[in-house]
Amino acid sequence: MRYTKFLLAAGGMMLASWSMSELANAAAAGGGFSLSSTTFKDGTMMPVKVANMNQPGANPNPNCVGQNVSPQLTWSNPPDGTKSFALTMVDPEGRGGLGVFHWVAYGIPPNVNSFAEGEESKASDKYVGGKSTQGVGNFSGPCTPPGSPHHYTFKIIATDLDPKELPPGLTLPELEAKLNMHVKGAAGLVGLFVKPQ
Repeated sequence: MRYTKFLLAAGGMMLASWSMSELANAAAAGGGFSLSSTTFKDGTMMPVKVANMNQPGANPNPNCVGQNVSPQLTWSNPPDGTKSFALTMVDPEGRGGLGVFHWVAYGIPPNVNSFAEGEESKASDKYVGGKSTQGVGNFSGPCTPPGSPHHYTFKIIATDLDPKELPPGLTLPELEAKLNMHVKGAAGLVGLFVKPQ
């Protein structure tokens, strides 16, 4: 995978609360577990429509140049014993390197293996919405400033938790704490974005 080293570094940073033995078990169990998209290829630029847009009545952000259309995502070959999935999108370079959590979702039933383009841009009964850095429970696209592209890391996490076990509104650190000792495996995908010149 073109951005495997970057993805592993970003994933390690975001999963610091998990035990080392669990991470080793998750990596071993995740053999063929994969995440892909028809909207963009791993390690390539995402289309402008994926970027966030300014909301009516809000202070306009000149870097929000899109339509907030969530990308299509498909995952396959989950580990045995998976009872639900969690899905996150993180920009590790956002906020000056502190990271921006663009989407936090979990409680995805084991029979769901994809989201159509635009499906995650609104609430859905296919997932429980957490709380992003922007304070919303659905997909919140990039508002990347001009300059170098940011690496938007999508991660699907297989868990042994019942889909209804976790309450809505968890932040990424809160979700990570709840998933401790409940991860079966994970797979990732990186999309690049920067405000077009």
